[in-house]
Amino acid sequence: MKNLFAILALALAVSCGVKQEVKLLDKADFETTVDGKAVSLYTLKAGDLVMQVTNYGARVISLWAPDRNGNYADVEIGYENIDRYINNTGERYLGAVVGPVANRIANGKFSLDGKEYTLPQNNNGQTLHGGTLGVDRIVWDVKEVTESKIVFYCELPDGQDGFPANRAISMTYELTPNNEFAVSYNATTDAKTVLNLSHHSFFNLEGDGEGTILDHILTIKSKAITPVNEYLIPTGEVMCVKDTPFDFNEPHAIGERVNADHAQLKAGAGYDHNWIIDREDNGEVIKVADVYSPKSGRGMEVYTDQVALQFYCGNFFDGSYNNKFGKPILYRGAIALETQRYPDAPNQASFPSVVLEPGQTYKHTCVYKFYAK
Repeated sequence: MKNLFAILALALAVSCGVKQEVKLLDKADFETTVDGKAVSLYTLKAGDLVMQVTNYGARVISLWAPDRNGNYADVEIGYENIDRYINNTGERYLGAVVGPVANRIANGKFSLDGKEYTLPQNNNGQTLHGGTLGVDRIVWDVKEVTESKIVFYCELPDGQDGFPANRAISMTYELTPNNEFAVSYNATTDAKTVLNLSHHSFFNLEGDGEGTILDHILTIKSKAITPVNEYLIPTGEVMCVKDTPFDFNEPHAIGERVNADHAQLKAGAGYDHNWIIDREDNGEVIKVADVYSPKSGRGMEVYTDQVALQFYCGNFFDGSYNNKFGKPILYRGAIALETQRYPDAPNQASFPSVVLEPGQTYKHTCVYKFYAK
């Protein structure tokens, strides 16, 4: 198996004329059984990209992209074997799909049609990314695999982590010839529920473990954020970003203002906020953000049909645990750009709804498009 991976790496290097080979992880290190279901590792390739994913939490494990000189690096923060994801002592959500309601729900409670639902409080008394199990700690069924695409499926039973209804979720990861990593979701329910899925890759455009992302240049198409309290729960207000460190309508280095004297930066220990995208909620997929590394020349555009984007710059990494290459995952060593609807929407009537009813289909598209210049 390792010889097969080496051949693939060499073939990619030769075909693309690169100076550094892709170093694929061994499938055997990800083969196990969880809750009676088989876990494995899958390799996808298209354009200049190579990606490895596992069906445990539908996690992206590695994503290789070339820099301006054609040298490849793995820009996805991750671990080297499945045990480190299952028996996690570091960052739980590396590369995973998160939900059924991404981000935070205040006090682990919400009401629907007058009935209160209680959820696991797994983050300072709040519910984060779906609770104890979520969708990141289940084994997804693999319905289809091609050279460039994998289709995942899961069914969430009524009452899992306290959420109502039986829900069926189909999710596709696809690499395209245009160097895009596209994520698409479809979900249905047999009873009224709430749903707000998102993808939680952590990126460093210099490479996994290659310093911080503070010199990465970020642009976000947004005039406002939803400010948060000390528990990172939205207050219900909308804060204009003009003349604040949260204005990324023009490109700024992430580290330029991250330590500024601003109440919201103190609340989030840096950037960990929801940006309201300047758009209509019409389902159109548009460009909403761009991040670029001047050192490597790698860049990544973000496209989505969603109305908001969570930008998190790794404020809670502390260097105490290592990545897949044995290097520390540094404080502010990665960036997450999570397309979504607003956090705590089930409790905030003024926010765009995350309610899903029988007969409706939840749809969500997120595209990370890589480039080099």
